[in-house]
Amino acid sequence: MYSGRLGSLEMTKKLILEFCSYHMILIREQIKNLVNKAYKKAQDRKRLPEFVMPEITVEHPAQKEFGDYATNAPLVTGAIANIPPLNIAESVVLEIEEDMEMNELKKSLIERIKIQKPGFLNFYLKSEFLQGEAQKILDQKENFGSINIGQGKKVQVEFVSANPTGPLSVGNARGGPWGDVLANVLRKAGYKVEKAYYVNDYGQQILALGHSVLKDEEAVYKGGYIDDLHQKIKEQDSFKAGQQASKIILDDYIKKTLENIGIKFDQWYFESDVYNSGFVDVALSHLKDQNLLKEKDGAIWFLSSKFGDIRDRVVIKTDGQKTYLAGDLGFHWRKFQQEKFDKVINVWGADHSGDAPGLKAGIDALGFKDKLEFVILQFVTLFSKGKKVKMSKRAGNIVTLQELLDEVGKDAVRFFFLQRSANTHLDFDLNLAKEQSNKNPVYYIQYAYARICSVLRKVVATDQAVTINQTRITESERDLICQLVRLPEIIADTARDYQAQRLPHHASELAASFHRFYHDCRVLGNEDPSIDQARLALVRATQIVLKNTLDLMGITAPEKM
Repeated sequence: MYSGRLGSLEMTKKLILEFCSYHMILIREQIKNLVNKAYKKAQDRKRLPEFVMPEITVEHPAQKEFGDYATNAPLVTGAIANIPPLNIAESVVLEIEEDMEMNELKKSLIERIKIQKPGFLNFYLKSEFLQGEAQKILDQKENFGSINIGQGKKVQVEFVSANPTGPLSVGNARGGPWGDVLANVLRKAGYKVEKAYYVNDYGQQILALGHSVLKDEEAVYKGGYIDDLHQKIKEQDSFKAGQQASKIILDDYIKKTLENIGIKFDQWYFESDVYNSGFVDVALSHLKDQNLLKEKDGAIWFLSSKFGDIRDRVVIKTDGQKTYLAGDLGFHWRKFQQEKFDKVINVWGADHSGDAPGLKAGIDALGFKDKLEFVILQFVTLFSKGKKVKMSKRAGNIVTLQELLDEVGKDAVRFFFLQRSANTHLDFDLNLAKEQSNKNPVYYIQYAYARICSVLRKVVATDQAVTINQTRITESERDLICQLVRLPEIIADTARDYQAQRLPHHASELAASFHRFYHDCRVLGNEDPSIDQARLALVRATQIVLKNTLDLMGITAPEKM
């Protein structure tokens, strides 16, 4: 009976944590629902004319004077209803004030609503409510930010997947941190996630590697690693030499570099297995059964243009060899049909962006519509003292990821690779990445964390309590809490659109808010001990959120610097 009671308590605790972790997202949705309900009431009372309400957005304004949340709904609906947006805004606010149910929600959550020209509604949250949210961070600890929008759905994130023909280059490595962090975020959002690497160990690139290792007239790849492989491999058959070389490259170069950047894959797939298992033939057979394959000019074409592609694609060449697309179709058939993934996200470099529409069309044709998505990452250029640099001495004409890691370290590489949107070209400043000053965002964030740990070590020494109970808070305290409670929303938004740059941005903003708070507010030694307790609680909450954010990015949270 006693153990049953414990189980019940644990279940209750779990339910409370799930509700609390999702609560901050519900705030945004509650404000959205509040606005929608006010529109409906205004239409019922003939204060507004009848029209179909569009989907509205509720966002955080860039400038804090415009509130904690804001919506441009009056501006959008003003154009639809042909009514001045400010008049609509006034009607919406009036309905919220007059309706008892809506007003009760407003009283518990919102300090005030301000109408802003040319047609915005700005919402300011109550400080008491924000302090309550900060207390929840202390209760949830490492679980803070966890949500359940994924509901256990099975998702695979495939990333890096560089050919095993040479060391990982900076060019194809940006997807490493991006895919890794995206997978971490999706897990935090309640998905069951697999991180996958696809090894292209079959086909022409392996033959080309073999020729290069043998240094014959058909050699393609160059560099110090080829010289090393030439000494190790005694096989004289080009394809077999390529197979041996690719295994060495995968084990001694690629996997070790991935370990050094902090990436661990759950699953390694091999192209040779996909072909040998018959998945490619099965996928092509399904397309053939639907009359979606056509012979033209001696080749077999997939009629991908029927599924939104700009042109049809070759799947079997004139010499009988299957194309990369054919292999990818077989590979993804396996993922969806046999392994039952609800969604697959491929993180690709910009050099493969032209292949995405054909594969997407093929997956739709095979019956898995809308289950495959892509993140396309633009290229990276390294700069030192304002000039482009070439670091590699042993890998031909490429800059290796390992060289970059040796130069600036794992944390800087991961952060800098993440801090720009996927569709933005990334200029990587080597000097900035190595700088030990606040100009370097990685140093700035890690210094904030180390400072937090230093403050909390003093608390342990003095045995002071850490709880929140403060009737008035300063502007710096309020700003810090507002940053803290945004993490669940950031998780939700990133899980929806895969824009992982939100995390480094959030970490930078949070560190800046903490530094301002630390400068403006005395944490210990106040005349009123309750102020010490409240501020220590805020420091501890900041430690939790910053650590959770750094963990998601795979970046070290140093306790001392």
